[in-house]
Amino acid sequence: MILYELRAEVAPEAVEEIDGAIQAAELLGWNIVEDALAHTAALVAVFESEAEAWRAWEQLREACSALAAAEVQPALRQLAEPEWRESYRAHFRAWQFGRLHWAPIWEQDAFVLPEGHEVLWLDPGLAFGTGNHETTRLCVERLVELAARAAAGGESPRGLRVIDAGCGSGILALSAAKLGLGPVVGFDNDPEAVRVSEENAALNGLSGAVEFFVGDLVSGLAGRQAELVLANILAPVLIEFAAPLVAAVAPGGTLVLSGILTSEGKAVSEAFRRAAPDWHFAESHTLGEWCDITCTRPA
Repeated sequence: MILYELRAEVAPEAVEEIDGAIQAAELLGWNIVEDALAHTAALVAVFESEAEAWRAWEQLREACSALAAAEVQPALRQLAEPEWRESYRAHFRAWQFGRLHWAPIWEQDAFVLPEGHEVLWLDPGLAFGTGNHETTRLCVERLVELAARAAAGGESPRGLRVIDAGCGSGILALSAAKLGLGPVVGFDNDPEAVRVSEENAALNGLSGAVEFFVGDLVSGLAGRQAELVLANILAPVLIEFAAPLVAAVAPGGTLVLSGILTSEGKAVSEAFRRAAPDWHFAESHTLGEWCDITCTRPA
């Protein structure tokens, strides 16, 4: 995996305004690094591609007038493996949605968990995901909402089968297990991703709660159905494999799609409406430049 660091030096006096703009626009992944002694400050973020980095920068400039006015010029560089391992440690911060928290394992001793809440400990390993990316958060939010809805309706989460298609670091599958859903399976076509997923499962005492295996969207879904299917995958892949994803949803079940740029949302939606013409499509949610698609199969 190749990762890129985008770094922009900014005026220390502009930090408060920039941070406010980041929070208001819910722009994930940006960190502000300050050196009080040197009186310097910088915006830093890590991305999986150069194109993603520059899209995120333009989005940040649009949200923050201080950056646009100062004509800040960022620098993009490719990170060597030892660097991006440490970069994730530097930039991965705990986050939450509802009663579920996601936190780095190295903060375990200092982390304070509110009563009645659950935490999923993560070690990104080869940086297959910390949950901080908008696409993961969109999926997680739908997962938490669906689990809460089932509980409110008196439905036992145990017995609600879950498939995490393209599991990456296993965050979605492990979150489902942490919420009590199951049985849960997760697969990825990259053996290293599956290894990281299994390590994250072990960190949380969930090794027996989730089955991870190597597979693609054909072999991984073959012969399987679930009440909840999660697919955080790039839009062109979702479109190509719409049929097997739809077939994997049990009657009355829900399919949550993410990894979709807002500019791609219409094309993905149309592909799945063709594959599942009688399904109910919920209103799409957006976070930054990304969106999700949630649809439910008739019972």
